[in-house]
Amino acid sequence: MVTPFKSLAVFTLTIGLAACGGDDNGSPSSTPTAVPTPTPEATTIVDVAVENGGFTTLVAALQATQLDVVLDDPNGTFTVFAPTDAAFALLGEDTINSLLADTETLSDILLYHVISGAAVDATAAVASAGMTVEMANTDSVGLSLSGESLLINTATVILTDIEADNGVIHVIDAVLLPPADNTEPSSNIVETAIAAGSFTTLVTALQAAGLDGTLADESTSFTVFAPTDAAFDVLGTDNIAALLGDPDALEAVLLQHVVAGAAVNSIAAYAANGTAVETASGATIAVAITGGALMVGGAHVTMADIYTSNGIIHVIDAVIIGDVPLP
Repeated sequence: MVTPFKSLAVFTLTIGLAACGGDDNGSPSSTPTAVPTPTPEATTIVDVAVENGGFTTLVAALQATQLDVVLDDPNGTFTVFAPTDAAFALLGEDTINSLLADTETLSDILLYHVISGAAVDATAAVASAGMTVEMANTDSVGLSLSGESLLINTATVILTDIEADNGVIHVIDAVLLPPADNTEPSSNIVETAIAAGSFTTLVTALQAAGLDGTLADESTSFTVFAPTDAAFDVLGTDNIAALLGDPDALEAVLLQHVVAGAAVNSIAAYAANGTAVETASGATIAVAITGGALMVGGAHVTMADIYTSNGIIHVIDAVIIGDVPLP
């Protein structure tokens, strides 16, 4: 006779065996272990530049300054305006070798091509035309449009929106050089022009028109587009003599070279590409970037950003006559 207790024990044993039973082949059952999907390695700006093959000088410069480590950071975000090998070649081999040996200067130049902390695509860059943008070296660039082309200072963007996992690259056709630093000199505009020795006709004209005192005034700021002696020589001695003898015409011509109340540096001028600026005469002169060169009133700016105690001088290669009739 089977007792109730013994029947319960047999039932319990049967349930236990069923729970521990194997599969159809008699092997224990198990839950498959999930295989983790490997995380793909980030493709950084440096990776893209190296793989492209058209930025060998840029990559060598980044490596020389160890900035390749910075732009290789997958956790960073950057916008890089990348000069091609052909763009660097315009500097000349001697200049390139000198820069590779001067890593401090080279770092400043390279950082002038980088916006840190943001991936600015072409649409956003074009929308910023007419503005200045601070770069990673704390200097600014001027953005403008020439037709449908985006300009960074005087360099043209020839290819846009090359994407990396940590930013974006825009290709440019020239190396960007940071603007001159404002060293806060003690000489005013007139004193600086006299000391230079290449503006004797301009200084004589300012004195004849009584404008030398105005441009020596330390209480206001001026921007002067200064024609060299060679630029005045193009007018011919007769025209120069006639101007010096006609104070009204002389003043009208000279004031077309002056912007009063502001020191307009080259970066602001680059951003003003395609517009006109009002001069102290009341006339406006065109600002344009042509063939990679800044022009004002039809004259080329041959040297920019000569800082003085009361403003800034940009050297030009021609006298801006405009609508002023020569005597």
